[in-house]
Amino acid sequence: MNLGLDIAALRFDPAGLIPVVVQDATTGAVLMLAYANREALERTLETGRMHFYSRSRGRLWLKGESSGNVLEVVELLPDCDGDALLARAHPAGPTCHRGTRSCFDGEPAALELGWLARVVADRRTADPQASYTARLLAEGVDRLAQKVGEEGVETALAAVRHQPGSERLAAEAADLLYHLVVLLEATGVGLEPVAAELARRASGRRGKES
Repeated sequence: MNLGLDIAALRFDPAGLIPVVVQDATTGAVLMLAYANREALERTLETGRMHFYSRSRGRLWLKGESSGNVLEVVELLPDCDGDALLARAHPAGPTCHRGTRSCFDGEPAALELGWLARVVADRRTADPQASYTARLLAEGVDRLAQKVGEEGVETALAAVRHQPGSERLAAEAADLLYHLVVLLEATGVGLEPVAAELARRASGRRGKES
């Protein structure tokens, strides 16, 4: 994978390390700070997933190797002196081991669907016999639209039949959001136009609809 980084031009510290600030490529949020050595950066360039060097454990590590919350790298940018890196990445889930979106957050990870959209897109080429998502995509837009309608009804029924905050409502809402993301993938619309429309409304540009 070519991320355009010239490792030889970087200035590592006496321990052979360089600080890496990780930024969410979609939201711009700062997610974490860690350190990498040459081998970690080489592995990052080879795999497209962020690798670091753990100073406490004294070894190379893949971010998300145990949790699955990997960082898919979009861009690696050295600073003006070449002694620090900015890694723009797509997180596959909460970045911090505490379950928060960022290591600089104290709150649980907010609902962000970008990671789900990327998983759904990856499943497009999977075997429909082995992947429910691939099977849904193979069935086409009409069937997916029907599923979104069904899940919407089930979510509404859960809301009126169960107490607010119930696990049933949360589960039905998760089903609805999942099928909606699959439908957006199937139609080629994706999440970005939806996010842009919500941003326009939040800014007040849609008047009373905002």
